[in-house]
Amino acid sequence: MSTSTPPRWILGGAPRPAAPKVYCFPHGGGSAAEYLRWARDLRAGEPQAVQLPGRGSRLREPALPSMDALVDALLDGVRPPAGAPFVFFGHSFGSLVAFEFTRALRAAGRPQPAHLVVSGYPAPHLPRAASRLHLLGDRELLDTVAALHGGIPPEVLADDDMVALAAGALRADYRILETYTHRPEAPLSVPVTVLGGTEDRVTAEQLDAWRELTDAEVTVRRFPGGHFYLRDRPGPVLRALSGALASAAARERNAPC
Repeated sequence: MSTSTPPRWILGGAPRPAAPKVYCFPHGGGSAAEYLRWARDLRAGEPQAVQLPGRGSRLREPALPSMDALVDALLDGVRPPAGAPFVFFGHSFGSLVAFEFTRALRAAGRPQPAHLVVSGYPAPHLPRAASRLHLLGDRELLDTVAALHGGIPPEVLADDDMVALAAGALRADYRILETYTHRPEAPLSVPVTVLGGTEDRVTAEQLDAWRELTDAEVTVRRFPGGHFYLRDRPGPVLRALSGALASAAARERNAPC
């Protein structure tokens, strides 16, 4: 029998048993630590920061090679509680992961999130320009992504060891993004809140197209800032998340027995 420690998919703050859980999926190259700072201020929910392999506390684990492999691993490793509402949140790459994980939960006959909140990512069914950033060298990859989206601290770009470390997770996620193919399915029945920055490369039209992927209510909101608007002004994002959590809790209370 193996005695190895199972992977720890979820990092969280202090438990809030009465609050719905909100599962947070990181942006490309990001880790669960990005969301742990929200635990103090997001009183309406209990943040569950999803830690993907190949970064942070799971740095020594091999990164997953494709969206299908990642979703299969999430189905095995992340099991939201049955009988209680929960919410998914993802930013950028994390939006795509949250969306595909939601579809996989539906296909598996398991509970789906009561609300899906996506941020800074075009609706997945839209045509995409081909790119091969995951084939770039470490320095070129980080420089290119920093020029496109920002979000990479200058101290990381200034240190060769940190560049090599950051490039590993970023390359793994770009490989998933750049080899991803959207497969048409029936629309979700999950309410969706779509967030974005007014100065981001992701356009208002690309955000609005998420309406085509669910039969439930869709709300689209944009805030001042670029791709990482939520780092500069987390307050509006936390309020949007709190609203989604409150709606999920209200639907649970009003559901027929």
